[in-house]
Amino acid sequence: MEFLQFLSWACIVFTVGMFSTGLTDLKKMRASKSADNVQFLPFLTTCLNNLGWLYYGILKTDGTLVLVNTIGACLQSLYILSYCHYTNDKRRVTSQTLLAGGVVCGGWLYFSVLLPQGESQLAQLGLTCSLFTISMYLSPLADLMEIVRTGSVERLSFSLTVATFLTSTSWTLYGLQMQDYYIMVPNTPGIVTSLIRFFLFWRFASVNQGVPSYKLIEI
Repeated sequence: MEFLQFLSWACIVFTVGMFSTGLTDLKKMRASKSADNVQFLPFLTTCLNNLGWLYYGILKTDGTLVLVNTIGACLQSLYILSYCHYTNDKRRVTSQTLLAGGVVCGGWLYFSVLLPQGESQLAQLGLTCSLFTISMYLSPLADLMEIVRTGSVERLSFSLTVATFLTSTSWTLYGLQMQDYYIMVPNTPGIVTSLIRFFLFWRFASVNQGVPSYKLIEI
C-alpha cells in the first residue's frame, strides 16, 4: 500500500472516529429526554466546518475530503436535529441554526457565484476553511488555562484527546504529501493542543484523588 493511500485511510478512520464521539451525547440525550447537559454550538460549528471542507474537496476532486466531510456533515446534522428535539430552549437553538444556514448560503453565493472559477476560488475557500479549523482547534485554550489553574483534569476527555491527536497528525501528513498547505497548516494546532492535553493528564492526574483521568467530560 502506498504511503498516500495509507494516510488517506488513516484520515478517514480517525476523523470519522472523532466525529462519532458525539454519539455519546446523543445517547445521553435519548436516555434523559433532555439536552440540558450537552453543548449545542460544537455540533453547529463542526457541521459548518464539514460543509466548507466538503465543498473544497469537491472543487479539488479529493475523494478523501469528500467522503470524510460527507459523513461528518451527516453525523453533525443528526446531532443538531436530536438536540433541537430534546432541548427546552428551542427558540435560541432555532435562531442559531438559521444563522448558520444563512452563513452557508452566503458562503455558497460568494464562492460559487461571485468568484470566478479557478485558482483564486480554490485559494480563498481553502484559506477560509483553514482559518475556521484553526479557530476550532484553539477554542479550548481558555479551558486549558482553567485546568492549569485548578490542577484538575476531570473536565478533559482523554479519548477525544487521543482522537484529535491521531486525526490532526494524519491530516497534517496527508496535506504535506498532497503539497496542500490549506490542509496541512490548520491541523498543526490540533497536534500542539493535543500534546498540551497529554501533558496536563500526566501532570495533574494524581490531583484527582483516585478519579481516573479517563472519566470523560468533553471540553
